[in-house]
Amino acid sequence: MKFIIATLALVATAFAQSRPLATPEQVHTIYTRLLPQIEKIAIFDHHAHPGFPDDSDVDAMASPPGSAPLRERDTNPELVAAAKALFNYPYTDLSPEHAKWLVNKKAELKKAQGTAYFSNLLDKLNIEQGVANRAMMADYLDPKRFVWVFFVDSFLWPFDNQKERARNADQGVYMPLQEKMLHRWMEQEHLQQLPTSFDDYLKFISQVLEDNQKNKGGIAMKFEVAYFRPTHFSDPSKEQTEEIYKHYAAGGVPSEQEYRTFQDFIFRYLVREGGRLHLPVHIHSAVGVGDYFNISESNVMNLENILRDPRYADTIFVLIHGGYPLEREAIWLAAVKNVYMDSSLMEVVMYAAGFKDSLKQWLETFPDKITFGTDSFPYNDALGAEESYWLGVQTARTGLAAALAEMIATGEVTEAKALEMAHGYLHDNAVKLYPGKVH
Repeated sequence: MKFIIATLALVATAFAQSRPLATPEQVHTIYTRLLPQIEKIAIFDHHAHPGFPDDSDVDAMASPPGSAPLRERDTNPELVAAAKALFNYPYTDLSPEHAKWLVNKKAELKKAQGTAYFSNLLDKLNIEQGVANRAMMADYLDPKRFVWVFFVDSFLWPFDNQKERARNADQGVYMPLQEKMLHRWMEQEHLQQLPTSFDDYLKFISQVLEDNQKNKGGIAMKFEVAYFRPTHFSDPSKEQTEEIYKHYAAGGVPSEQEYRTFQDFIFRYLVREGGRLHLPVHIHSAVGVGDYFNISESNVMNLENILRDPRYADTIFVLIHGGYPLEREAIWLAAVKNVYMDSSLMEVVMYAAGFKDSLKQWLETFPDKITFGTDSFPYNDALGAEESYWLGVQTARTGLAAALAEMIATGEVTEAKALEMAHGYLHDNAVKLYPGKVH
């Protein structure tokens, strides 16, 4: 009897132990079984910029000139596949003369479908609901299908920004748009000029957050601050910051150090307000466009002192784009209970084989803290948000199926557990962050 029990224990131990290798045939068999099931999962898209190319509100800033990675160039044949899948595109390339057909086809559908245009796109891709990360919401997006995440970087730039604009060509594009955004928030709150006192400026910020949340349906705030300055934030006192505000609110150009000190306090204030209002904080945490984006200064790990600060334990953080290309390090930030990862951008710049490896490491580490996003964006008339939606979804579903197939084949998880993880990544993990606000 003892021998039988011991044998069963050894068998159970062997069955539960993961293995370092699986045959390609094993993985492929599991992959072909998983993929159809994963394709049936309705997606919640945690990060996207839905809109048309002529809509200036699709983002709070414009993209300056810069090099595009290989997969985002219009020579990528996958984009032809996207156009065929979504619009029955009849050609095999996107040459200028052929791309005109796609431009005309989209214009025809927009006119015929109106506000249903982007909703129909979601239906084709089995996206149940998605985030519209935009400067302002558009009336052509159905609020039942698209929820709003709004930008808050402009609160960090209320003073004379002539020195900031002159730093490089990228900032020459960005700074005027931040000033425009701040003026829009001021108009929303019926302010003709900056408040005289620092306390009133803080009240103004809080009022915008509350109005956007309560009256406009905003579900989260978003920082793109990595495009403008280093992402390490010191911890200045309110007294220090108030002196700077008093000095420059009515005019004058602050030094770089003065501006950084002011911004450090305002950033932390916004994070604190996110906790008070139950308004999650989305932070761009990856590489960016433009010739002057500083990757070392925007390193996602620079945020660690914020994310691990117990004062912000009630604030939900979502690291948009997963810290890419440092996504393997960034996933360990999700060990913090209120920190979540978003994989948007990664599915667009990485091919499916590379994305599979990154996603597998995430699934093997904190599978309940990772969320899917397309990062769709209207690049131009022919290659719009539509094609980038398709590319993000296809890469994620196939990469997810491949990652989970490997995990099942090597004994890391059961097939049932793998499908539970798939539902979590594509839908459930993100939805639970916004109770009562999303599907």
